[in-house]
Amino acid sequence: MNNCTLTSLTITLVLFASLYQNAWAEPSPELVYNLKGTIVKIHTVTDRGGQGSGSGFVVAKNLVATNCHVLTNATGVNIAAIGETYAPVGVRADWQHDVCILRFEYLPLAHATFADSEKLTYETSTFSVGFPGGAAKPLTTIGKIKALYAIDDSHVIRTSASFQMGASGSPLFNDQGQVIGMNTFKSPGAKGYFYNVPAKWIKAAMSLPETDKVVQTGSPFWDAPLEKRPFWMQVVLPMQAEKWPDLFNVASAWCRQAPNDPEANYYLGLAQLNMGELQQAKAKFQQVLSVNPHHTSSILALAKIAKQQDNQAEFKDLSSMLSVLDHEAFESLDAPGN
Repeated sequence: MNNCTLTSLTITLVLFASLYQNAWAEPSPELVYNLKGTIVKIHTVTDRGGQGSGSGFVVAKNLVATNCHVLTNATGVNIAAIGETYAPVGVRADWQHDVCILRFEYLPLAHATFADSEKLTYETSTFSVGFPGGAAKPLTTIGKIKALYAIDDSHVIRTSASFQMGASGSPLFNDQGQVIGMNTFKSPGAKGYFYNVPAKWIKAAMSLPETDKVVQTGSPFWDAPLEKRPFWMQVVLPMQAEKWPDLFNVASAWCRQAPNDPEANYYLGLAQLNMGELQQAKAKFQQVLSVNPHHTSSILALAKIAKQQDNQAEFKDLSSMLSVLDHEAFESLDAPGN
């Protein structure tokens, strides 16, 4: 096990904290205004005569990215932007990763720019612009990167910003207005997690073969039967239901598959903590932080352990880290039961 001492963690986190003090600001109105010119609302007509809507964004001249599930069963598709509607002439589809590219002719819209979605860090600021709930005008939501889940040579991005039906296909931006991902799906439950597919998959889909209509050739990975979904999806329901032995079993299987994955070790530690295995849990959280010093869920768990053990020095250090990285988590330390 690659453990580290709390002292070394404190030094590391304090050094990193200074990088994030200026990363919490909301995007400027000017930046959002310019980016709204790249966002489109997608309308579909299904094979049964129903209608659907989603979001999309221009990724290159005449190319608009959205989620493939927005286009499911569509016999007609068009986009609305700057008071006009446009119909695509081609579709490039990666159904497995839920990324579709619509090609148009003479689309008079600017395109967004991509950041390197393979160089992301927990707790950095993000924002998204789309049409949640079928809004008439594009709306902006803000949040932070809360987790990165390794899959297919990239990472699915979980953020703290929620989104509703209609926002699928919205771009996820970094604080410079560069695309790092796309709003795609959420986990079940009232306290669901919100996931974004990475920019790497969007850029790859731009080079796929084209068809002249929507042809569904598969289902998204996140829509597979539960036992075939990634472990980072399988842990959510037992965690929400507080079925700690079940969470322990899933997280243990995940750790066997990916022993150095910080998220796998965090969920194993969370199960151990709630099963009364305090020292094993503490070791797991410290292991996570030795790999990822910005893993605020592990810092929060260690702070709760320190508070429970009446270790005031550790609690002070850990709560100070949280106050810089995640103020909401910091405030939760004062909640009843913590």
